[in-house]
Amino acid sequence: MTRRRWLLGLAALVAVVLVAAGAVVTTRLVSRTSPGPVARPATPSPSPSPATPITPAPVTSSPTPPPGADLKGPLNLLLVGVDTRVSVPGWEPHADAVLVLHVPAGLGRAYLFSLPRDLVVDIPAYPKAGYPGGRTKLTHAMSYGSRVPGDKAHPSTAQGYDLLRTTVSRYTGLRIDAGAVITFGGFDKLVDTLDGVDLYVDQRVASIHRRPDGRYRDRTGSTYTGPQMVYQPGNRHLTGWQALDYARQRYTAGGDYTRQRHQQQLIRALARKILDQGLARDPDRVEQVVAALGKTLVYVGGGRRLIDFAYALGGLPAEKFVLVGLPGDAVGSGGSYRGEQLRPVGREFLAALRGGDADAYLAAHPSLRVKN
Repeated sequence: MTRRRWLLGLAALVAVVLVAAGAVVTTRLVSRTSPGPVARPATPSPSPSPATPITPAPVTSSPTPPPGADLKGPLNLLLVGVDTRVSVPGWEPHADAVLVLHVPAGLGRAYLFSLPRDLVVDIPAYPKAGYPGGRTKLTHAMSYGSRVPGDKAHPSTAQGYDLLRTTVSRYTGLRIDAGAVITFGGFDKLVDTLDGVDLYVDQRVASIHRRPDGRYRDRTGSTYTGPQMVYQPGNRHLTGWQALDYARQRYTAGGDYTRQRHQQQLIRALARKILDQGLARDPDRVEQVVAALGKTLVYVGGGRRLIDFAYALGGLPAEKFVLVGLPGDAVGSGGSYRGEQLRPVGREFLAALRGGDADAYLAAHPSLRVKN
Protein backbone atom coordinates (compact mmCIF):
# COMPACT_ATOMS: atom_id res chain seq x y z
CA MET A 1 0.00 0.00 0.00
CA THR A 2 1.36 3.41 -0.93
CA ARG A 3 1.89 6.09 1.72
CA ARG A 4 -0.69 8.33 0.02
CA ARG A 5 -3.42 5.67 0.08
CA TRP A 6 -2.67 4.93 3.73
CA LEU A 7 -3.08 8.60 4.60
CA LEU A 8 -6.37 8.70 2.74
CA GLY A 9 -7.43 5.71 4.80
CA LEU A 10 -6.66 7.53 8.04
CA ALA A 11 -8.57 10.59 6.88
CA ALA A 12 -11.57 8.48 6.00
CA LEU A 13 -11.36 6.73 9.38
CA VAL A 14 -11.63 10.07 11.22
CA ALA A 15 -14.49 11.06 8.92
CA VAL A 16 -16.35 7.87 9.82
CA VAL A 17 -15.74 8.39 13.55
CA LEU A 18 -17.05 11.95 13.24
CA VAL A 19 -20.13 10.63 11.52
CA ALA A 20 -20.58 7.96 14.17
CA ALA A 21 -20.37 10.57 16.90
CA GLY A 22 -23.72 12.07 16.07
CA ALA A 23 -25.33 8.71 15.31
CA VAL A 24 -26.38 10.29 12.03
CA VAL A 25 -24.90 11.24 8.66
CA THR A 26 -24.39 14.68 7.15
CA THR A 27 -25.39 16.63 4.11
CA ARG A 28 -22.15 17.60 2.35
CA LEU A 29 -18.37 17.76 2.75
CA VAL A 30 -16.88 21.20 3.33
CA SER A 31 -13.18 21.17 4.12
CA ARG A 32 -11.41 24.41 4.94
CA THR A 33 -7.81 23.78 4.09
CA SER A 34 -5.06 26.23 4.78
CA PRO A 35 -3.23 27.46 1.70
CA GLY A 36 0.04 25.78 0.92
CA PRO A 37 3.36 27.51 1.30
CA VAL A 38 4.07 30.19 -1.25
CA ALA A 39 7.16 29.48 -3.30
CA ARG A 40 9.74 32.24 -3.09
CA PRO A 41 11.82 33.12 -6.14
CA ALA A 42 15.34 31.81 -5.89
CA THR A 43 18.04 34.37 -5.26
CA PRO A 44 20.74 34.05 -7.95
CA SER A 45 24.13 33.09 -6.58
CA PRO A 46 27.16 35.11 -7.68
CA SER A 47 28.98 33.50 -10.58
CA PRO A 48 32.19 31.84 -9.48
CA SER A 49 35.52 33.07 -10.80
CA PRO A 50 36.73 31.05 -13.81
CA ALA A 51 39.86 30.21 -11.83
CA THR A 52 37.86 28.83 -8.90
CA PRO A 53 37.06 25.11 -9.12
CA ILE A 54 33.44 24.24 -8.48
CA THR A 55 32.92 21.60 -5.82
CA PRO A 56 29.41 20.06 -5.86
CA ALA A 57 27.57 20.59 -2.61
CA PRO A 58 26.62 17.42 -0.74
CA VAL A 59 23.05 16.37 -1.40
CA THR A 60 21.00 16.33 1.79
CA SER A 61 17.34 15.63 2.23
CA SER A 62 15.19 16.39 5.23
CA PRO A 63 12.22 14.10 5.82
CA THR A 64 8.84 15.70 5.19
CA PRO A 65 6.92 15.81 8.47
CA PRO A 66 3.64 13.86 8.40
CA PRO A 67 0.33 15.76 8.27
CA GLY A 68 -0.63 17.19 11.63
CA ALA A 69 2.83 16.55 13.11
CA ASP A 70 2.56 19.88 14.93
CA LEU A 71 -0.72 18.90 16.64
CA LYS A 72 0.36 17.94 20.15
CA GLY A 73 -2.85 18.71 22.00
CA PRO A 74 -4.94 19.51 23.74
CA LEU A 75 -7.53 19.20 20.95
CA ASN A 76 -11.29 19.69 21.10
CA LEU A 77 -13.68 18.47 18.39
CA LEU A 78 -17.32 19.56 18.32
CA LEU A 79 -19.70 16.94 16.91
CA VAL A 80 -23.23 18.10 16.15
CA GLY A 81 -26.26 16.01 15.23
CA VAL A 82 -28.78 18.26 13.50
CA ASP A 83 -32.56 17.96 13.42
CA THR A 84 -33.47 19.17 9.96
CA ARG A 85 -36.55 18.66 7.81
CA VAL A 86 -35.10 18.64 4.32
CA SER A 87 -38.59 18.42 2.81
CA VAL A 88 -39.69 21.66 4.47
CA PRO A 89 -38.42 24.78 2.64
CA GLY A 90 -36.54 27.14 4.93
CA TRP A 91 -36.52 24.74 7.90
CA GLU A 92 -33.83 25.97 10.28
CA PRO A 93 -31.44 23.30 11.60
CA HIS A 94 -31.58 22.61 15.34
CA ALA A 95 -28.72 21.02 17.29
CA ASP A 96 -30.35 17.77 18.38
CA ALA A 97 -27.11 16.24 19.73
CA VAL A 98 -24.06 18.20 20.91
CA LEU A 99 -20.94 16.19 21.73
CA VAL A 100 -17.39 17.30 22.53
CA LEU A 101 -14.32 15.09 22.09
CA HIS A 102 -11.45 16.36 24.26
CA VAL A 103 -7.95 14.98 23.65
CA PRO A 104 -5.39 16.16 26.24
CA ALA A 105 -1.79 17.09 25.49
CA GLY A 106 0.15 14.07 24.33
CA LEU A 107 -2.87 12.68 22.42
CA GLY A 108 -2.82 9.45 24.43
CA ARG A 109 -6.38 9.60 25.79
CA ALA A 110 -9.74 11.06 24.76
CA TYR A 111 -12.89 12.05 26.65
CA LEU A 112 -16.28 12.23 24.94
CA PHE A 113 -19.16 13.99 26.66
CA SER A 114 -22.54 15.37 25.63
CA LEU A 115 -24.22 18.65 26.46
CA PRO A 116 -28.03 18.58 26.81
CA ARG A 117 -29.80 20.03 23.77
CA ASP A 118 -32.02 21.99 26.21
CA LEU A 119 -29.11 23.31 28.28
CA VAL A 120 -29.86 26.95 29.19
CA VAL A 121 -26.88 29.03 28.05
CA ASP A 122 -25.93 32.54 27.04
CA ILE A 123 -25.87 32.69 23.24
CA PRO A 124 -23.79 35.67 22.05
CA ALA A 125 -24.94 38.17 19.45
CA TYR A 126 -24.35 37.08 15.86
CA PRO A 127 -24.63 40.03 13.44
CA LYS A 128 -24.33 37.80 10.33
CA ALA A 129 -27.72 36.31 11.13
CA GLY A 130 -29.17 39.43 12.71
CA TYR A 131 -29.35 37.68 16.10
CA PRO A 132 -29.02 40.09 19.07
CA GLY A 133 -27.99 37.44 21.61
CA GLY A 134 -29.91 36.02 24.56
CA ARG A 135 -30.19 33.34 27.22
CA THR A 136 -32.03 30.28 25.95
CA LYS A 137 -31.64 26.59 25.04
CA LEU A 138 -28.39 25.45 23.43
CA THR A 139 -30.25 23.79 20.55
CA HIS A 140 -31.41 27.21 19.32
CA ALA A 141 -27.86 28.49 18.74
CA MET A 142 -27.73 26.43 15.54
CA SER A 143 -31.05 27.72 14.22
CA TYR A 144 -30.52 31.38 15.20
CA GLY A 145 -27.07 31.39 13.63
CA SER A 146 -28.29 29.74 10.43
CA ARG A 147 -30.59 32.59 9.46
CA VAL A 148 -29.62 34.45 6.30
CA PRO A 149 -31.12 37.97 6.26
CA GLY A 150 -33.26 38.40 3.15
CA ASP A 151 -33.21 34.69 2.30
CA LYS A 152 -35.41 32.68 4.66
CA ALA A 153 -35.64 29.78 2.23
CA HIS A 154 -31.93 28.92 2.45
CA PRO A 155 -30.62 28.82 6.05
CA SER A 156 -26.85 28.38 6.39
CA THR A 157 -25.69 25.31 8.30
CA ALA A 158 -22.14 26.70 8.34
CA GLN A 159 -23.33 29.89 10.06
CA GLY A 160 -25.37 27.86 12.53
CA TYR A 161 -22.33 25.77 13.41
CA ASP A 162 -20.24 28.92 13.87
CA LEU A 163 -22.60 30.38 16.47
CA LEU A 164 -23.02 27.01 18.19
CA ARG A 165 -19.23 26.55 18.31
CA THR A 166 -18.78 29.96 19.95
CA THR A 167 -21.56 29.23 22.44
CA VAL A 168 -20.14 25.82 23.42
CA SER A 169 -16.63 27.23 23.69
CA ARG A 170 -17.76 29.98 26.06
CA TYR A 171 -19.80 27.61 28.19
CA THR A 172 -17.15 24.90 28.54
CA GLY A 173 -14.07 27.13 28.46
CA LEU A 174 -12.58 24.89 25.77
CA ARG A 175 -11.18 26.12 22.46
CA ILE A 176 -12.90 24.24 19.62
CA ASP A 177 -10.35 23.18 17.00
CA ALA A 178 -12.58 21.41 14.46
CA GLY A 179 -15.90 19.69 14.15
CA ALA A 180 -18.61 18.07 12.07
CA VAL A 181 -22.28 18.74 11.49
CA ILE A 182 -24.44 15.72 10.76
CA THR A 183 -28.11 15.19 9.89
CA PHE A 184 -30.49 12.24 10.02
CA GLY A 185 -30.43 10.38 6.75
CA GLY A 186 -27.92 7.93 5.26
CA PHE A 187 -26.53 6.74 8.58
CA ASP A 188 -28.21 3.39 8.10
CA LYS A 189 -26.28 2.91 4.85
CA LEU A 190 -23.01 3.66 6.65
CA VAL A 191 -23.67 1.06 9.37
CA ASP A 192 -24.81 -1.50 6.79
CA THR A 193 -21.59 -0.92 4.85
CA LEU A 194 -19.76 -1.92 8.04
CA ASP A 195 -22.01 -5.03 8.24
CA GLY A 196 -23.90 -3.74 11.24
CA VAL A 197 -22.72 -2.91 14.75
CA ASP A 198 -22.58 -4.91 18.00
CA LEU A 199 -23.94 -2.98 20.95
CA TYR A 200 -24.94 -3.69 24.54
CA VAL A 201 -28.49 -2.39 25.06
CA ASP A 202 -28.57 -1.30 28.70
CA GLN A 203 -32.33 -0.84 29.11
CA ARG A 204 -35.58 -1.58 27.31
CA VAL A 205 -36.20 1.00 24.59
CA ALA A 206 -39.46 1.20 22.65
CA SER A 207 -39.26 3.12 19.38
CA ILE A 208 -41.81 5.82 18.71
CA HIS A 209 -40.77 5.98 15.04
CA ARG A 210 -40.41 2.42 13.69
CA ARG A 211 -42.29 -0.85 13.40
CA PRO A 212 -40.51 -4.17 14.08
CA ASP A 213 -40.00 -4.63 10.33
CA GLY A 214 -38.31 -1.23 9.98
CA ARG A 215 -41.20 0.60 8.35
CA TYR A 216 -42.20 3.94 9.82
CA ARG A 217 -45.22 3.95 12.12
CA ASP A 218 -48.38 5.79 11.10
CA ARG A 219 -48.63 9.34 12.39
CA THR A 220 -51.59 11.63 12.95
CA GLY A 221 -50.45 15.03 14.07
CA SER A 222 -47.91 14.36 16.82
CA THR A 223 -49.31 10.93 17.68
CA TYR A 224 -47.72 7.70 16.38
CA THR A 225 -49.76 4.51 16.09
CA GLY A 226 -49.16 0.88 15.21
CA PRO A 227 -46.73 -1.84 16.31
CA GLN A 228 -43.44 -0.65 17.83
CA MET A 229 -39.89 -1.86 17.44
CA VAL A 230 -38.59 -2.72 20.92
CA TYR A 231 -34.89 -3.04 21.83
CA GLN A 232 -34.51 -5.46 24.72
CA PRO A 233 -31.53 -5.37 27.14
CA GLY A 234 -28.53 -7.48 26.25
CA ASN A 235 -25.85 -7.83 23.59
CA ARG A 236 -27.43 -7.00 20.22
CA HIS A 237 -26.34 -6.85 16.61
CA LEU A 238 -28.02 -3.82 15.04
CA THR A 239 -28.50 -3.11 11.37
CA GLY A 240 -28.26 0.42 10.01
CA TRP A 241 -31.85 1.50 10.52
CA GLN A 242 -31.93 -0.12 13.96
CA ALA A 243 -28.76 1.67 15.14
CA LEU A 244 -30.09 5.04 13.99
CA ASP A 245 -33.53 4.41 15.47
CA TYR A 246 -32.13 3.22 18.81
CA ALA A 247 -29.86 6.27 19.17
CA ARG A 248 -32.73 8.68 18.43
CA GLN A 249 -35.08 7.59 21.21
CA ARG A 250 -35.39 10.01 24.12
CA TYR A 251 -38.86 9.16 25.42
CA THR A 252 -37.40 6.53 27.73
CA ALA A 253 -36.50 6.22 31.40
CA GLY A 254 -33.92 8.96 31.85
CA GLY A 255 -35.12 11.00 28.88
CA ASP A 256 -32.55 12.95 26.88
CA TYR A 257 -29.73 11.99 29.26
CA THR A 258 -30.35 8.34 28.40
CA ARG A 259 -30.29 9.19 24.70
CA GLN A 260 -26.96 10.98 25.17
CA ARG A 261 -25.55 7.85 26.81
CA HIS A 262 -26.81 5.62 24.03
CA GLN A 263 -25.29 7.87 21.37
CA GLN A 264 -21.93 7.74 23.13
CA GLN A 265 -22.11 3.96 23.42
CA LEU A 266 -22.89 3.72 19.72
CA ILE A 267 -19.85 5.86 18.87
CA ARG A 268 -17.59 3.56 20.85
CA ALA A 269 -19.16 0.45 19.31
CA LEU A 270 -18.62 1.81 15.80
CA ALA A 271 -15.06 2.82 16.63
CA ARG A 272 -14.37 -0.71 17.84
CA LYS A 273 -15.92 -2.15 14.68
CA ILE A 274 -13.74 0.10 12.52
CA LEU A 275 -10.62 -0.88 14.44
CA ASP A 276 -11.50 -4.59 14.38
CA GLN A 277 -11.90 -4.45 10.61
CA GLY A 278 -8.61 -2.61 10.17
CA LEU A 279 -10.47 -0.06 8.07
CA ALA A 280 -7.69 2.53 7.99
CA ARG A 281 -5.32 -0.05 6.52
CA ASP A 282 -7.69 -1.30 3.84
CA PRO A 283 -8.12 1.19 0.97
CA ASP A 284 -10.86 -0.89 -0.68
CA ARG A 285 -13.00 -0.87 2.47
CA VAL A 286 -12.31 2.83 2.92
CA GLU A 287 -13.60 3.48 -0.58
CA GLN A 288 -16.74 1.47 0.21
CA VAL A 289 -17.43 3.55 3.32
CA VAL A 290 -16.70 6.83 1.56
CA ALA A 291 -19.07 5.78 -1.24
CA ALA A 292 -21.76 5.07 1.37
CA LEU A 293 -21.27 8.51 2.86
CA GLY A 294 -21.42 10.26 -0.49
CA LYS A 295 -21.59 14.00 -0.01
CA THR A 296 -22.92 13.69 3.49
CA LEU A 297 -20.24 15.06 5.83
CA VAL A 298 -19.93 18.72 6.83
CA TYR A 299 -16.40 19.02 8.19
CA VAL A 300 -15.22 22.34 9.65
CA GLY A 301 -11.51 22.31 10.30
CA GLY A 302 -10.69 25.84 11.39
CA GLY A 303 -7.98 26.03 8.73
CA ARG A 304 -6.71 22.48 9.30
CA ARG A 305 -7.23 19.56 6.95
CA LEU A 306 -9.14 16.47 7.99
CA ILE A 307 -6.04 14.40 7.32
CA ASP A 308 -4.10 16.45 9.91
CA PHE A 309 -6.44 15.33 12.69
CA ALA A 310 -6.53 11.79 11.28
CA TYR A 311 -2.77 11.49 11.52
CA ALA A 312 -2.56 13.18 14.92
CA LEU A 313 -5.19 10.89 16.46
CA GLY A 314 -4.11 7.75 14.62
CA GLY A 315 -2.22 6.38 17.63
CA LEU A 316 -5.02 6.80 20.17
CA PRO A 317 -5.61 3.42 21.90
CA ALA A 318 -9.22 2.22 21.81
CA GLU A 319 -9.19 1.48 25.56
CA LYS A 320 -8.28 5.12 26.25
CA PHE A 321 -11.52 6.36 24.68
CA VAL A 322 -13.47 7.45 27.80
CA LEU A 323 -17.21 8.17 27.73
CA VAL A 324 -18.43 10.70 30.32
CA GLY A 325 -22.03 11.39 31.29
CA LEU A 326 -22.77 14.83 32.76
CA PRO A 327 -25.95 14.76 34.89
CA GLY A 328 -28.35 17.67 34.90
CA ASP A 329 -31.64 18.96 36.26
CA ALA A 330 -34.64 20.78 34.83
CA VAL A 331 -34.78 24.57 35.10
CA GLY A 332 -38.17 26.20 35.65
CA SER A 333 -39.58 29.69 35.71
CA GLY A 334 -43.01 30.47 37.09
CA GLY A 335 -43.94 26.81 37.03
CA SER A 336 -42.99 26.35 33.37
CA TYR A 337 -40.10 24.35 31.93
CA ARG A 338 -37.23 26.49 30.62
CA GLY A 339 -34.60 23.87 29.94
CA GLU A 340 -31.76 22.03 31.66
CA GLN A 341 -28.71 22.86 33.75
CA LEU A 342 -25.69 20.72 34.61
CA ARG A 343 -25.34 19.66 38.21
CA PRO A 344 -22.25 20.94 40.08
CA VAL A 345 -20.45 17.61 39.56
CA GLY A 346 -20.76 18.10 35.79
CA ARG A 347 -19.58 21.70 35.82
CA GLU A 348 -16.67 20.72 38.04
CA PHE A 349 -15.69 18.01 35.55
CA LEU A 350 -15.38 20.68 32.84
CA ALA A 351 -13.07 22.65 35.14
CA ALA A 352 -10.99 19.51 35.78
CA LEU A 353 -10.82 18.91 32.03
CA ARG A 354 -9.50 22.41 31.43
CA GLY A 355 -6.94 21.95 34.20
CA GLY A 356 -5.70 18.59 32.97
CA ASP A 357 -7.06 16.73 36.01
CA ALA A 358 -9.87 14.74 34.36
CA ASP A 359 -8.49 11.31 35.34
CA ALA A 360 -8.22 12.24 39.00
CA TYR A 361 -11.69 13.77 38.97
CA LEU A 362 -13.24 10.68 37.36
CA ALA A 363 -11.47 8.45 39.87
CA ALA A 364 -13.15 10.47 42.63
CA HIS A 365 -16.51 10.47 40.81
CA PRO A 366 -16.72 7.06 39.06
CA SER A 367 -20.47 7.42 38.40
CA LEU A 368 -19.65 9.89 35.61
CA ARG A 369 -18.04 7.15 33.51
CA VAL A 370 -20.41 5.66 30.94
CA LYS A 371 -20.06 1.88 30.92
CA ASN A 372 -20.82 -0.83 28.36
